[in-house]
Amino acid sequence: MTALIQPKILKGFRDFLPQAEIKRALLTEKLTASFRSYGFVPIDTPALEYSEILLRKSDGETEKQVFRFTDNGGRDVALRFDLTVPFARFIAEHKDELYFPFKRYHIAKVWRGEKPQAGRYREFVQCDFDIVGSDSAASDFEILSLIRQALFSIDVKNITIRISHRGLFNVFLTKLGLSEKSEDILRTVDKLAKIGRDKVLEILNEITGSPEKTEAVLTYISGSDCFDATIALMEKFAGTEGADGIKRLKEIQSFIKESGMENLVVLDPSITRGLDYYTGLVYETFLNDLPSIGSVCSGGRYDNLTGLYMKEKISGVGASIGLDRLIAALDELCPAAVPEGFLDAEIFCTDESLMSVYQKTAFALRNAGAAVEVFPEAKKMNQQYAAAEKKAVPFGILIDRVQAGQNLLTLKNLQTRELHENITVEKAAEKIKAHRGK
Repeated sequence: MTALIQPKILKGFRDFLPQAEIKRALLTEKLTASFRSYGFVPIDTPALEYSEILLRKSDGETEKQVFRFTDNGGRDVALRFDLTVPFARFIAEHKDELYFPFKRYHIAKVWRGEKPQAGRYREFVQCDFDIVGSDSAASDFEILSLIRQALFSIDVKNITIRISHRGLFNVFLTKLGLSEKSEDILRTVDKLAKIGRDKVLEILNEITGSPEKTEAVLTYISGSDCFDATIALMEKFAGTEGADGIKRLKEIQSFIKESGMENLVVLDPSITRGLDYYTGLVYETFLNDLPSIGSVCSGGRYDNLTGLYMKEKISGVGASIGLDRLIAALDELCPAAVPEGFLDAEIFCTDESLMSVYQKTAFALRNAGAAVEVFPEAKKMNQQYAAAEKKAVPFGILIDRVQAGQNLLTLKNLQTRELHENITVEKAAEKIKAHRGK
């Protein structure tokens, strides 16, 4: 007899039982509706790309996290580690088939070989939304506005969106004579919330070789609680060379005020984003009730990314929601959340000879807009009730022989135990849909 294989999965990967996957599906549907309401359209790209596509402009840290291998055809390939780089390749390859500005959303799995921890996995879902073909403050703000709308749509409202301008930071570093070390400095500053000011100070001293320059960097990223004061500080450090970036921030500030988002958005110069393709505005979004989980939605402007694959430059700006990290945070904040399901009602089977009646009733209820299934066997009622409870079905339907002859049924609210006896299919559908709308 062949030995049984132990069922197991790789570290950092997960199975999803129905309740967990239902939660993800429902959140994804709401996010999708938000993206579409802003005019964004869906695309898809392969999970596998040539390694040179993904890694041509990346740091050594990123390369360590990529799942990379040689396939059976001897090709050097890798699993995508985000959705932005494949999107840049997509734009370069299909630019003649697209219209600009092009607004896309992409919800798909990505893979990173980093150390698994709370809210971080090696396989996870990202929800990206980008605008390419427009280098305007309006596009920058539209992404900012959509971050708010998307999170609000899934009832995540106690948030702070921290923004900054990567280009201004680069101008400031150039004035300090640190432009060649900018990537190392930016990545170090990006870790400020994780490793603390003292550790950042230590690393920056090693990079800059000058306590005075390190202090200047730390002063720049300290910012202020006041948007206007922070802009003034950034303008002071960047000088006239940073005029375009300052103008952009002031435009964004006016849009924020007009849209009533002042209480959600903070100008924070320490927000730099670790990836090196960002060139303008950058965003990171934090849950005020659980800041330790880190940013749940981040992104920025990346004007030069498509330049890796084509001579023509196409401006782009976008953000990404880390769905799995967000769900982990929601589970921590609301561990006793009521399970959700797709079904509105379960037609219980008390007499298998009435199965044709059950199926006819289910068919009529579905045509009326209700999601219904029929229990397929006349098992004990406690077993049928238990199955319905596990599936989070709100209503049960019972039909006896007398009711079958009169085209009537009994509708039971499985939570309150309230009964609606001897009602029509139409009446049952009305009550089911009214309950769904609560």
